[in-house]
Amino acid sequence: MDTPARRKARGAFFTPAAVADFIARWAVRTPDDRVLEPACGEASFLLAAARRLGELGAQAVGGDQLHGVELHQPSALQAHALLATSGAEATIHVGDFFAARPLERYDSVIGNPPYIRYQEFTGAARWAARRAARAHGVSLSGLSSSWAAFVIHAADQLAPGGRMGLVLPAELLTVNYAADVRRFLLHRFGQVRLVTFEQLVFPDALEDVVLLLAEGQGPTDHFEVHQAGSAADLTEAGNHAWATSLPGEKWTSALLDDRVLDVYGQVANGEGFCRLADWGRTYLGAVTGNNRWFALTGPEVAALGLAPAELRRVSPPGSRHLRGLTFSSHAWTQLRDEGRRTYLFYPGNTPSAAARRRIEQGEREDIHQAYKCRVRDPWWRVPLVAVPDLLLTYMNHDTPRLIENTARVRHLNSVHGVALDERHRQLGRDVLPLAALNSVTLLGAEIVGRAYGGGMLKVEPREADRLPLPGPEQVQAAVDQLRALRPQLARALRDGELLEAVRCVDRLLLRRGDIATDRDLEALRAGRQALFHRRVTRGKSRRDAGSLRAATAPVLRRRATVGRSVP
Repeated sequence: MDTPARRKARGAFFTPAAVADFIARWAVRTPDDRVLEPACGEASFLLAAARRLGELGAQAVGGDQLHGVELHQPSALQAHALLATSGAEATIHVGDFFAARPLERYDSVIGNPPYIRYQEFTGAARWAARRAARAHGVSLSGLSSSWAAFVIHAADQLAPGGRMGLVLPAELLTVNYAADVRRFLLHRFGQVRLVTFEQLVFPDALEDVVLLLAEGQGPTDHFEVHQAGSAADLTEAGNHAWATSLPGEKWTSALLDDRVLDVYGQVANGEGFCRLADWGRTYLGAVTGNNRWFALTGPEVAALGLAPAELRRVSPPGSRHLRGLTFSSHAWTQLRDEGRRTYLFYPGNTPSAAARRRIEQGEREDIHQAYKCRVRDPWWRVPLVAVPDLLLTYMNHDTPRLIENTARVRHLNSVHGVALDERHRQLGRDVLPLAALNSVTLLGAEIVGRAYGGGMLKVEPREADRLPLPGPEQVQAAVDQLRALRPQLARALRDGELLEAVRCVDRLLLRRGDIATDRDLEALRAGRQALFHRRVTRGKSRRDAGSLRAATAPVLRRRATVGRSVP
């Protein structure tokens, strides 16, 4: 029996008829078109193509025009039955799309490639997919999910002048591993269009999607975007070009209004701003393999009888305690007294009897069999990283926070560390967390980061390095005023008034420095709010399994001039 769990395991999510019909109407242009649906499942797109061919005047739609490939034989049989019910036929090859050789080139390649995350996309299937991509000159990252290779291989099935319409994860816009796919699309096709949605198309899949519509012979230096409210609102109207001089960079900023993108580009690339990488180096926290076992509470330390030399002070796992401007020794002590995991188990080369008992207990519990433990020797020695000058939260509901590490504690991999350049260390420790509370940095975080499950914003170290921040000269010129603002900003953050803190810093760094006008600031804030609302709304939709009650963000239409580079 084909259960939802089994369909999910092979990445099969059946496409709403409105989406399949929209793509088929766009891709199929004549009654003689030949159509391929890779990974066809129960033939949602072949059925839509049959309807479209009928609208165009085809007298009979048969297996010479409609072709499919499907790995799962029961689904292929079901597809044949559904097509027969509609009065159409198709030739469906049962097997691996990457192993199948096309019988011909197709006028239209349409479908919904399987979405299998890299953790489950393994073995022979993964090898075949990456080999197919390499055959077309694209070397995909080991972090690539299954859809990435499907895009590349599907494009190879097109006849000259053909059209490709696919349903893809919104990862296409944002993740680093999709950079090669983005470059491929702009190199291969003369026109690349994307349709994004305010509401989830596949609530049960918990994944945001975009529609890719690609045609013509490339290369091109831009793509076009249209934002629809939901699958029911699909229309071909309203596409607007967004150009980039760095085709492999993330495409998140395609969702911004012209005015917002213009202001952001001018300010973020202007003299008063730089990147976090210009202040210092962002790096991952220590990876334990099991935080609950390696990170200990005060009572656990006392009960185990561990000596101070066998422990290291750490910021507790998670980042909810990092919402202010500094993480002080006093704050660490409070967390310790509250029973938080503030100590890292870290015995020396010759563990004490107490530490040895802990190690033996861990082996009885199979802690040493966890991957990160298994690949290091000894398994119980966590590789330490340098004590950071600043802590950087990387999974956030609102925005990444920079926090001065006055407690001088180490950090685990639930937060990032920032080692400031020696030239800027004192200034950066003192006031960079304050200066980072501005509208340009908040919008930049939405652009360089990516929306994650539940509407969270995730920022990896390489992405954090690209965060736009006021430059050292700009910050130094306002250092006294920033220090004077500290109590007010700290109070606003404690009260959950992030945007009030941001307005204070905007007035100081952006308006007084004549970097941005009031109109510019409103554009930046509107842009950040639109992207923030977009991901949070999706988070709510995921939690509600598709029940969307909150108001959605206004539709943003966008166009940018050729050659603009945004962070």
